[in-house]
Amino acid sequence: MSKILLHLSLAYPNAYELIHKKKFSDPKIYNASENILKRWYVYYSFRNPTTDKLERQTPIYAGVNLFKNVKERKKAILILCKAITEILEDGYNPYEENNLEIEEAKIFTINDAFDFVLEHKKRTLRDSSFADFKVRINSFKKWLIDKGFENRDINSITKKIVMDFLNGVLTRTSPKNRNNTRSMLSMFFQTLTDNDFVKDNFIKKINVLNSTPKRNKTYTSKQEVDILEYLIENDTLLLLFIQFISYNHLRPVEVVRLKVKDINIADKLIFVRAKNKAVKMKILPEILLKEMPELDKLDPETYLFTPKGIGFEWETSEMSKRAYFGERFRKVKDSLKLGEEYGLYSFRHTFITKLYKEIIKNSTPFEAKSKLMLITGHTTMTALEKYLRDIDAELPEDYSNLLQ
Repeated sequence: MSKILLHLSLAYPNAYELIHKKKFSDPKIYNASENILKRWYVYYSFRNPTTDKLERQTPIYAGVNLFKNVKERKKAILILCKAITEILEDGYNPYEENNLEIEEAKIFTINDAFDFVLEHKKRTLRDSSFADFKVRINSFKKWLIDKGFENRDINSITKKIVMDFLNGVLTRTSPKNRNNTRSMLSMFFQTLTDNDFVKDNFIKKINVLNSTPKRNKTYTSKQEVDILEYLIENDTLLLLFIQFISYNHLRPVEVVRLKVKDINIADKLIFVRAKNKAVKMKILPEILLKEMPELDKLDPETYLFTPKGIGFEWETSEMSKRAYFGERFRKVKDSLKLGEEYGLYSFRHTFITKLYKEIIKNSTPFEAKSKLMLITGHTTMTALEKYLRDIDAELPEDYSNLLQ
């Protein structure tokens, strides 16, 4: 032994032992000469405290053989090797009973993550919300699979990867759709974070883009007459659907939720299921009551509006129901040459505007809005005032005399 090593062994025994008696060997990769038909694994040796010799430990696979091409498997096994190295450097000892074993465990893959979250959200979201969530999340899953991520661990998904996906959504659609998709992805990763499958919901760090929503315009008096005449002649079911929107100021999705049992003719009441709220009760105004068909002999559990007519079963999502009547109204728009800025929601805007203008003729603005709140269902004066501004319901009187 050289003098310097002898001196080192006498003066610094711990350092000497560290050099010559390391507790474990560096983890190594076996890749079967890159043959993906054979099993790849990571292996290492650890010093047996009884024999004081380095002994080979059980090979670790941890799901890397799920990857079916060389490029993806190489990436996966490099990640695995690095993870095992970090565990050993942090003090893991396979010979100590109080240590967790490095298990031959299945990684939590992309498919595992999507299956878990969709099942979780199916139990916690309303049908309409879950349907939208599922469509957007499955779109992201398909994109990941097309990019070769199918068998990767969910933790391999980074902010940059999600940004690439969202940029594609923006290019194909709109800032609003991109922002809505971002929100759904944030919900997805938050569920994984809450259940300790990922460390951080990094979607929160992705910015929300400025988006100017397209507003449904109110109808002119002539457009109202033209639509009414068309519907009387061609589609009386859609006319009644629109009358629920117009006279009771319901949103189209609230109308498709209505069942026969929700209409109480005797007491002139409608029971409306609003999104994420308890059932609310609204009056059935006389102007709508006289348009109602006989409901007594219909099954109370059937839906009020269906493609077959009133009082039938209709097993599909609320989004599909809403889209069905939207497409049915598109025929009316096409016939009357109405633009994309007009829709079913426009009837709600139109009739709330008409109602406000009638009430305010004999009331102060505050009194008019107080009465209107009871009718529209807005829960605060601030919300109602914003809505009225958005639909231009409050317009000044003619000020020509001030300019003369």
